[in-house]
Amino acid sequence: MPPKPQAPVFAYERRAAAVLPRREFYLRLMRHVAIAMALLMVSLAIGIAGYEHFEHLEWHDAFENACMLLGGMGPVNNPATNAGKLFAGFYALYAGLVFLVVASIILAPVLHRMLHLFHADEHDK
Repeated sequence: MPPKPQAPVFAYERRAAAVLPRREFYLRLMRHVAIAMALLMVSLAIGIAGYEHFEHLEWHDAFENACMLLGGMGPVNNPATNAGKLFAGFYALYAGLVFLVVASIILAPVLHRMLHLFHADEHDK
């Protein structure tokens, strides 16, 4: 008998399927959080490197600016060089998108579970 094909790691259960057990839901949520954190760390490294290179900021000031932009707050130090201004503008646009993507990645399993519970019938239990 051939082995049963495995579902993809991030496959969500269908509407007619039973609600995912709590332990498996928490594992799914932790996988999503890990992916979101990895994206944030890569984005933070890009921001730190850019601020250090284009604005000649110390690593801790570059870290602060990158964190503030990724958190949706805005930069602390105003850029002084033309290259720094261009980097800061593009990084701010990028950081705004990353903020939305990270929130979506983390909220996706929670919202899916809520909708799945809302549509669950008595015979699904």
